[in-house]
Amino acid sequence: MASATFTTELLMEPTMTPPVVPEIIPAEALRIGTSTTRRFVGRDHGAGISYFFVDNEPGQGPDLHWHPYSETWVVIEGTARITIGDQLLTAGAGDTATVQAGVWHGFKNAGTGRLRVLCIHASDVIIQTWAE
Repeated sequence: MASATFTTELLMEPTMTPPVVPEIIPAEALRIGTSTTRRFVGRDHGAGISYFFVDNEPGQGPDLHWHPYSETWVVIEGTARITIGDQLLTAGAGDTATVQAGVWHGFKNAGTGRLRVLCIHASDVIIQTWAE
């Protein structure tokens, strides 16, 4: 199958030999202490992104913080009340929201059931500065 070449496309030769041995990282290996949240630091696994898989009870969620890179949230289950700067958004299952670098943000479970959110950090390491 032919592929199109775009001016923004990086040219490289694909290979059948990955530069690192592929692995499956068990969910339990990513769990933060006894919480239900998991943290994946991309640099540890040869990935260019990092993420949190958040699994929160009603009312729970991270307080205001910021990163020197963008963050994208994908709501998997539940309802999230997301603060981005001085804006308040409500996102449900299947919704996606993004915050740009350097903007205060946080979210809380605004529903009555569990909130499961994939928080994708556009960095191979996680850097957070908390408001409090």
